[in-house]
Amino acid sequence: MNPSMDFASHPIDSDRMQWTPMGPPGLSFKPLRFFRDGSGWMYLFRLEPGTRIPRHRHTGEAHGFNVAGRRQLLDTGEVIGPGTYVYEPPGNVDSWQVVGDEPVVLLINVRGAIEYLGPDGEVLGRVTSADRLETYRRWCEANGTAFLATVEE
Repeated sequence: MNPSMDFASHPIDSDRMQWTPMGPPGLSFKPLRFFRDGSGWMYLFRLEPGTRIPRHRHTGEAHGFNVAGRRQLLDTGEVIGPGTYVYEPPGNVDSWQVVGDEPVVLLINVRGAIEYLGPDGEVLGRVTSADRLETYRRWCEANGTAFLATVEE
């Protein structure tokens, strides 16, 4: 390991990145950083108008900053707009949806996994940083696009 690289800045020009589909229609992301040992990831998350995020639980903390658009937290009815920061502690359970005609863009730092929940709280699916890293790698390879995210070794 190069000691000088340990303390070097690693800028990423997200405008050079294409939005990578995340599976369901209306969801895409630009991964910025994948943290060491699969502990989490930071990314720009884009959701098209009308998109709904199903009930889910964070196993670690999550930090979300609304860059553009508006979303409604379905458990409280609160509407989150541009410039608003939301902290979600480990174990937080929520669901939300895009409101209005503009896509929502969030800057999100996720630690741990995201578990999608059924009506009785059962885990229906789980997403980790390793899953998102693999999604991004495959998409870059399939589309002949440069891998621009940073990955902690």
